[in-house]
Amino acid sequence: MKITLKNAFSKGEFTYREDGLLSEPVELTSLAELKRFLDVMHVKQCLLRPFFEHADYPLVESRELLPSFEADLWEYKQLPGFSMVAFERPLNYFQEVFQFDILHPVLDTASVAEGASCPLESQVIARNVQAMQTRLPKAFQESFRQRFGRFDTSVLDYYPALMPFLLAMDRAQVFALDSFGHFHLGGVYASFPSELDSEIKRFGMRIGKFDVGDNEMYERNRLFVYQYLMELYGFPIVSERRTSSALFARRLHKMGERFMIRVLGQSDRTITTMTGEGDSRPYPRVEKLALVRVDADQEEALRAIDEAGYFLDRERRVVILRVTYRQHKFNPDNVRQDRALSVEAQEVIHPVTGQVLGDLNIIKDASNMFLRLNDITRGEYTGRIIFKRNEIVENTDTDEKRLKFLYAWLSKHQRRIIGYSDEFFANVIKVLDNYLLSPDNYEAFGHLHDLYQEVWAKYSYIQQARKVRYLEDIQDREYRGERIGYRRMLAEAVQLLHGLKFEIVSYFDTLVSSVIAIGENMLNDRYLLRTYIEKRDDELTPGGLEIKRNYGKLVSLVDEFRAIQRTRKTAA
Repeated sequence: MKITLKNAFSKGEFTYREDGLLSEPVELTSLAELKRFLDVMHVKQCLLRPFFEHADYPLVESRELLPSFEADLWEYKQLPGFSMVAFERPLNYFQEVFQFDILHPVLDTASVAEGASCPLESQVIARNVQAMQTRLPKAFQESFRQRFGRFDTSVLDYYPALMPFLLAMDRAQVFALDSFGHFHLGGVYASFPSELDSEIKRFGMRIGKFDVGDNEMYERNRLFVYQYLMELYGFPIVSERRTSSALFARRLHKMGERFMIRVLGQSDRTITTMTGEGDSRPYPRVEKLALVRVDADQEEALRAIDEAGYFLDRERRVVILRVTYRQHKFNPDNVRQDRALSVEAQEVIHPVTGQVLGDLNIIKDASNMFLRLNDITRGEYTGRIIFKRNEIVENTDTDEKRLKFLYAWLSKHQRRIIGYSDEFFANVIKVLDNYLLSPDNYEAFGHLHDLYQEVWAKYSYIQQARKVRYLEDIQDREYRGERIGYRRMLAEAVQLLHGLKFEIVSYFDTLVSSVIAIGENMLNDRYLLRTYIEKRDDELTPGGLEIKRNYGKLVSLVDEFRAIQRTRKTAA
């Protein structure tokens, strides 16, 4: 069946007629129900409608949904954008911590009506219409008044018909429960508070990246902290609409609210949802919805989607994709300390029934990553990237562009490459070495010395970081998926560090700090000290003596890394 805007979600849980009203009245009492309802409304009106109306609709590339997120290339002013917040409780207008224009449910006022002083139903409707009309651009005001002048616009039955007008408004929509426990449109023109400066500084101090009064430390780490904080909520460093949504979600979660914040940017073409369930999770749940083109070389995924009939556009391989993420607490001793977010689940949504197809890997396929790398080094990759946040680079037809694409590719996938298998990394090394160390390219790279060195530094960091990651595993007495004892733990650690100390000609302070911290943790293991190190030699078996000898070697190696770090810091 050919998918059109008219039949999209026509066999799903929530359908509506041609006049924009729902086919059946809805009574939604939980955030989960409201989210299912808004998923259908927002995907249909904010993603599918522009997709069918604009032949050149900018589909989201799968890599754009993969952390770490990249800065947006363009703003598409012809596309819709919005933000909203929903509370699983009634509104308390004066006590709310943000500004908005309130809308009153007619049934609420009717339920408390007493005497001649109480507002009449028509007055409540008129007040709601007036509140919304004044916030619309002038071109929409008269048509809005004619269409909804006598309707209770707070009722969700009218929400599909209201959406073109709501999308024309600035600022956010507000949803909440009425006195009967049903969700309604409770407000418009909401401004989310955004204390960006204080949030960045508090978070930076909490994770040890800032110190009070230390300007140099602040300048050195500010962008890292800013990016890490934003990524926890599903964004790169972005515009005010998405920044304020992320920070408001952070604030509401700290307050223990049960809430949902949703935002669609005109530049990212992605509906991002942050949900707080009032539980002990350290951060709100993050989810994204977008129209994505599946890469042609993902044959297994394409076959599964086609067989189930989940394509929005089969010829162009377009699907409605939902990605759910998992946040990670900052750990300064982890070699992948910049990993704020990772992909937890991917689901393709059926464009007619709304059912989901899971167990797919569309956005983080390792073979797909490797093929992109191969295309970049050969100059065969076509596409766009933002190089260092300020330069748009198109295609890879020159060595300068290839190096810039490589820098962006290594930056984007750095933490994944660090964690992927030895087989995958061996293939990456082969491709990169064939390009970066080829004598045929020496002359070209000579003219691009600074750029070449930046790419080489990224590559060197990843190579060293993989070894530090192995050291992390060794500390936990695991090595390449195998459980090991203390004897092998120390032997492997000594061998690894002995090789690593000769590689840090390319010096990275964060990696050296991690090596020192991991080494100290191993040396301070209470069982190791009590059972082997604090005993006399004549009390130990040959195996115990070997452990004691390697312990001494590890002490010397950790001291060498400390000395290297001191020397580097003194020189700096």
